Amino acid sequence: TLFLISFIWASAQSFEGLRFGLQLSPSFTWMQSDNSQINRNGTNVGLKLAMIGEYYFAENYAFTSGLGFAFNHGGTLRHDPEGSYWQTGQSLRSADLKYSVQFIEIPVGLKMRTREFGYLRYFGEPYITFGFRSQSRGDIKDTDINDIDIKEFVNPIALSWGLGIGVEYSVSETTALVGGLYFQNMFTDMTRDVDMGDDSNSNLDG
Repeated sequence: TLFLISFIWASAQSFEGLRFGLQLSPSFTWMQSDNSQINRNGTNVGLKLAMIGEYYFAENYAFTSGLGFAFNHGGTLRHDPEGSYWQTGQSLRSADLKYSVQFIEIPVGLKMRTREFGYLRYFGEPYITFGFRSQSRGDIKDTDINDIDIKEFVNPIALSWGLGIGVEYSVSETTALVGGLYFQNMFTDMTRDVDMGDDSNSNLDG
């Protein structure tokens, strides 16, 4: 957050090259584990809402950052080992654990775009994202264990890398509509193996 504030303050002294925008986009996320007995078994449909800033240090190159919220990120993991999951006290032969997590996100990236063709510009954007867990809820499918607080089992900090491609449509000299596809991969462990006994690493893709 301090980096973001400094970035905006330093650039705001001269608005030349500085652009702000709002992001509203659907997301599709899933989880994967490095344990062969824990497998992906479902996708979450979520939402990203953010304020984005771009500082153009050249005509077609910009540093990007912002502050956003990621809602209902996660997925479902199929656990085949018998156990009592999330310390619920119920021993299950196997279980489908659904994670629904909300993050506060700070992305930092480099946007590279083409020259304008008519009203269109195309761009690519590699970036990294710092995520901070704000809420975590969980369901165990086919049981009466639903919408429980699982923050004890989700790491509070997440680091991800990503890549986006898209197009800008210039509405006016100062306004543009932007659309694109972004892929994001978490390279830190999303889950904390508290009393789970598997010591697995589970990350998030979307």
